Formats: sequence, C-alpha cells, structure tokens
Amino acid sequence: MSIALTELLKIKHPIIQAPMFLVSNVDMVTEAMKSGIAGCIPALNYRTLDELRLAIKTLKKEKVEGGAFGFNLIVNKSNIKYKGQLEVICEEGCDFIITSLGSPEETIKQAHKAGIKVFCDVVDLKFAKKVEALGADAIIAVNNEAGGHRGNISPKALITQLVANCNIPIISAGGVGCKADIDKMLSYGAAGVSVGSPFIASVEAQVTNEYKQACVDYGAKDIVMTERISGTPCTVINTPYVKKIGTKATWIENLLNKNRKLKKWVKMIRFSIGMNATKNAATKATYKTVWVAGPSIEHTKAILPTKEIVKKLVI
Repeated sequence: MSIALTELLKIKHPIIQAPMFLVSNVDMVTEAMKSGIAGCIPALNYRTLDELRLAIKTLKKEKVEGGAFGFNLIVNKSNIKYKGQLEVICEEGCDFIITSLGSPEETIKQAHKAGIKVFCDVVDLKFAKKVEALGADAIIAVNNEAGGHRGNISPKALITQLVANCNIPIISAGGVGCKADIDKMLSYGAAGVSVGSPFIASVEAQVTNEYKQACVDYGAKDIVMTERISGTPCTVINTPYVKKIGTKATWIENLLNKNRKLKKWVKMIRFSIGMNATKNAATKATYKTVWVAGPSIEHTKAILPTKEIVKKLVI
C-alpha cells in the first residue's frame, strides 16, 4: 500500500500520461518517458495488430531510464480485438497494462506471465476489491472530475476510501491540471496520478489544431456530460454544435434501450455512430465538433510540447 508510483514503474515523477482514444500516440509517450513519467496508449488507437506491434517495438527502442510505457485494453466483449491485442502486448512486452470496462482476470493472468504489471480502472470500492482479489498490481481510481467516461465520486472521497480498504497502490484519475492538483491527490493517499486532458493540447497530439485550441479557449465551466456519443455519459466541451444537438438521449433511444432484446444492438450502433463522430471531430475539419475533454483543461493556456506540459505539472 505504501509503494509509490515512482517505485512501481521506476519513473522520476508519479504521473501516468493517461491513454486517450484518438489522441495518445508514440511521439507523445516517447516525450513523456524522456520527461520522467509513464505514458499509455489505447490499443484501439491501432487498426491492426501489426500496427500495434510496431508501436511497441518503437517505444522499446525509445525508452529511457526514468520513463515507462504501457497500453490500455478494453477487456469486455464489445472489443473483438481484445484477445489479439493482449497476445501481441504480452509477446512484445511493456511496463504495464491499464484495463477498462470489464473483468481483468485473463489480462492479469497473461500479463503476469510476461512480467507486465496490470492496473485496473475502477469507479468505486466494490470493483476495487474485485480487481485486487484478481491480482491487480494497482488501482486506477476514476473520479468525478475525469475526462471522458468518468466516475461519480469526488477525488478525495474515492481516494481515501480505497486507500483505507485496499492493500495495493491507488492511482488517482481525474481533476489534475497543475502541480497543486497533484500535491492534493498525493495528500489524500494516492500513490500517483493519471493525467489526460492537459496533453490534448500538446504539439505531439495528432488531432486538429481546432481541437487543441478549444482546450485552450474553453475551461472547466464549459465541460458538460453527454449521452449522445456512446450511450454512456461522457464529458465533452460544450461547443455550439453540442448545444445544438443536446446532451440527452432521444426519446426513441430511451425507448429502445428499455427493450431487453434490442438494448445490446442499440448500444452498439449508438457507440459506433458516436465514435465515428468523435473521430471526425478530432482529426478532420468539421462543424460537428464533439470534443472529449475533462475540467482540468482549465489550466491549459497554450499548445505546448509534451515536455513543457510535464514541466508545468512537476514544478
């Protein structure tokens, strides 16, 4: 329980550059490692297993002392690429895996055989105890200030509850945009922090300059929850387009979601449409600006290289 993230991953600063769909990439993580923190990329950012394998090989070559890298896996049945992704990651090797949205049991089993640590996303004590019992090396405590699919509990309440009841390190995710935020999370008992939104406006992020600039121009008060992307509440910047389409599911979506036979298919279709819209907004010039971000963009004042963003977080 007393193991700090710096010791767990052999990094200089207790920070993980959080995995972000469409945003995280090899260049970002390389610069993160050179800056003394860990970087993580969603395996789903790669269309093929060959692309994923190449990314791992590249990061292994770029790794420096004081840095670490890992990958995020969606471990439920909706990710049909999961088994192949896990196999490639275990074959090639990395420092850690972060699991999301499902049971991490198989990931923990296979990753530990390959000498890879496994950290698991949780939003409450119930799931924290489950992943601890399965052998997780640390818990990613996703609080109600996280970007994207967030939790419902405040950082302080969630961290203190998990620290008091779990015997593995607790890594706080959400609500960190500056050094003072990190110090606050560590004071609650966190072993380290996972930071995402501030890195959207990094030079290395391969998203549009409009998306990056939005993270500069908008702030915490402009972050809203929407049900229109994946069917699960998700935080986005409240752009004019988001205001136009609204943030609540339509009446027909709500009706179909109540049908036990159709619910699964409706959610899959909604997820597919929403993810395509998010991808287009992040990577192309479009008026349909659905930009995922968290309230920590409040501290984003300019588009900067990753190394400068890290410096602002640690000094």
